[in-house]
Amino acid sequence: MTQPMTARLADDLASGALAEALADIAEDAARVILPYWRNNVVAEAKADESPVTIADREAETLILARLEALYPGVQTVAEEAVAAAGAPATAADWFWLIDPIDGTRGFVEGRESFTVNIALIHEGAPVAGVVTAPATAVTWRSAAPGAGALRRRFGEAWQAIKVRDRPDAPMAVVSHSMSDAEARRLVSRHGCKQWQGTDSSLKFCLIAEGRFDAYPRTGATSEWDTAAGQAVLEAAGGRVLAEDGSPLRYGKAGFANGGFVALGG
Repeated sequence: MTQPMTARLADDLASGALAEALADIAEDAARVILPYWRNNVVAEAKADESPVTIADREAETLILARLEALYPGVQTVAEEAVAAAGAPATAADWFWLIDPIDGTRGFVEGRESFTVNIALIHEGAPVAGVVTAPATAVTWRSAAPGAGALRRRFGEAWQAIKVRDRPDAPMAVVSHSMSDAEARRLVSRHGCKQWQGTDSSLKFCLIAEGRFDAYPRTGATSEWDTAAGQAVLEAAGGRVLAEDGSPLRYGKAGFANGGFVALGG
């Protein structure tokens, strides 16, 4: 990536213009996705047996084209491109992580909790991120660094959000597919006795806006599943910690995550 482009990226990040642009792109991707939702969309199985649909592919094509038009030459790591051609051997200092539909199984089954994820990574850290929930027409994003996190319904004004102080009876949010026994065992490690299940990166955003307090995860995820949500949650005052207690980082081998926990206040 050229030095002038690096400077432009950093300037737009600092002003908040970059995250605003990402929100517009994610919402436009949502408009591509929605005509397929609850409309008998057919899923194919990828090599790893995870599902993919025409909506995933069309949304990713839009996102990649728009990012390249705004910031040409910045490395992109996008779920469907990686599925088709493999992951890059190494991560650049600046790169995008993109999941056009996080929660494709739920999308195919007609559930609401699927999202569009776009994140910018700099030297391993998520420095800007946007999560859009097409079915409910809500977007969450980081603001300029140090300026918090924001939420809006499509077409409405941005509203500031932040994590809540940890209550006496903290609530966890976990993966929709987790059994009650497994969820109880997992959330108790983080001082929670109650939990709710849902799909996708929505879990990070629900903590960011103060509705839940913890999201523990032990199963494998890809970096594009978590980066945008982590950017939003950290901007809102939360944390995402790897199993060793350090902040979850990006650009790892295979762009794969180990276990982690996302925490509010």
